[in-house]
Order: sequence, then C-alpha cells, then structure tokens
Amino acid sequence: MPIALNRTVQPLIKPGRRQFCATALGAWLCSPVAGQVAGQAASLADIPAGNSSSNRPSFTPLLAREWPVHGDPAGFLVSEKFDGVRALWDGQSLRFRSGRLISAPAWFIARLPAQPLDGELWLGRGRFEVLSGLVRRQPLDDAGWQALQYQVFELPAAGGSFAERAATLPSLCAQVGWPALQAVAQQAVASRAALQQRLDEVVAGGGEGLVLHQADAPQASGRSPWLWKHKPLHDAEAQVLAHLPGQGRYAGQLGALRVRADTGKLLAIGTGFSDADRQQPPAIGQRITFTYRGLTAGGVPRFASYLRTAPAE
Repeated sequence: MPIALNRTVQPLIKPGRRQFCATALGAWLCSPVAGQVAGQAASLADIPAGNSSSNRPSFTPLLAREWPVHGDPAGFLVSEKFDGVRALWDGQSLRFRSGRLISAPAWFIARLPAQPLDGELWLGRGRFEVLSGLVRRQPLDDAGWQALQYQVFELPAAGGSFAERAATLPSLCAQVGWPALQAVAQQAVASRAALQQRLDEVVAGGGEGLVLHQADAPQASGRSPWLWKHKPLHDAEAQVLAHLPGQGRYAGQLGALRVRADTGKLLAIGTGFSDADRQQPPAIGQRITFTYRGLTAGGVPRFASYLRTAPAE
C-alpha cells in the first residue's frame, strides 16, 4: 500500500545511483529514482510580475505530460489529479493558468497567505462544469465560492526538491487555519502494480486520474520531464471547424464535429454528445475538450469522444 509522505524528503546522491529517502509515518521509506532524465527541465522564460490588470502571470506554471505506457513510478510522488480549475496565487492576485485574473471574492483573497501557491480550485469529483461556471460568473456567486476549496500542490517561489517543498505545505495550510485551503496529499508507490491500483481506486471513486511529480525535481516551469498526468483516457483540445449533419435518429441534428486538434491533426468526433449537445452544438470556432485512446500511425487520436467545451481563459 502507498505510504503517505508527511516529512521532509532529502535527496541523496551516490555514484552511479540516485536515491531518495523519506521519513514517513515514523518509518524510513527508500525508493530508487527510475533512470536518469536526459537533459535539463524544459522551461519557459520567467515573466516579470505586472500590476493587477495585467493578463500575464508573475510566474509560469509547470505543465504535465502524459504518463508513458509501462512507466516506472519509482522516485515519484503521486497525488490525485483534481478535475478543477488551475489557479496561481502570486501573493497579491489569483490567476488562471493563462494569466488572466480570477475574480474571486475579497474575503477569499484575504485568507490566502503571502507566499505564492499553485493548485486547483475544486468543488469535488465530477463537478468541473459547475466549478468552471462558478469561477467565471459575473456578478460573483458568493455562496458558491463558500463551498469551493483551493487544493495546493506547489510552492512556486520556494527552493529545494519537490519533496521538500511538498513536505512544507501541510504546515503552511495548518498555520492559515482555513478549511478551504488544503495541501494535496503526496504518496510514494513502490511498483507499477501499486500505481495501477491507486489509479483504479481514484477512478472508481469518481476521480479523474493521478499526477506524478519526480521527488527530487527542482523548481521548473513549462512542460518538463518532472511532472506527468496518468489517466485511463487521454484528453486534448481542438477547435471546431464544421458541423456534420446527423442521419437516422440524429437527422436534423448534429452528427459529428469536424475539428482541428492542437497538434494540427484533423478528425471528426461523433460520440460523447448529449441530446442537448446535438441540438445546440459548440459553435464553429469554439474550442472543445475531447478524450481518446492512443494515436494512429499518422498521429490522429483514436476513438475520439466529445467531453465538454473548453473554458475560455
């Protein structure tokens, strides 16, 4: 079973081998780091902090890659992937991943610490659509924000390894003393089988998947080899190019969407729509999120299925 990591993890470098050892629940946990990552973390240039009206964040978030098939979780810390809205707190303002300001209530902003945070605004499993509408609604839905949590998984301005940064989060949130501010629980898993078991548990409970962050990773930004997302289905975004007419029971309604994925690949998506979606489909030019299972030899997503419209950020 995974062991919750609740104390400082210190990297230990030895010739020809990399390890990290952690004190967890009163026992020492040691896991070998799986392989040497070639090169350094890919990162984006630091973006200077602007005033509150700027659409650019004061720091660039770390973005996850898709966990490789048969990937080895040794040396990684694992947490649930919350189906929320990414929120970056720079000590003064709360922003979407794109850098656009989030219009949070003043009382919510006042409860956040001075230290920069990275995490997800979250209402609970399976409530992304409600959450997405809530955080963008004008005027503000104060009662809705009262039910929201800020699940924090990173300290963007802190140094040290990710395990060291993650280990300080529970005490930081406890000092704030606000139930809405939660430190995301991080665990080490010993094998691929244990990782799959954890994924199955989360998905069975209505969760989206897992996140794996290399325990000895330095602070980084952009898409890097330190952070991975692990879900039973992959997802991606695309732009709607055309509405294809339905046939049979869908005559007079949407049959499929012709879309261009962010990779540039063209495809038609004909499943995953509700009856309401088929009667009022996403507009041409709108961005959507779809799921898929692997890629063809030509790089086109296989078994693509509509999931939802992508939030405008």
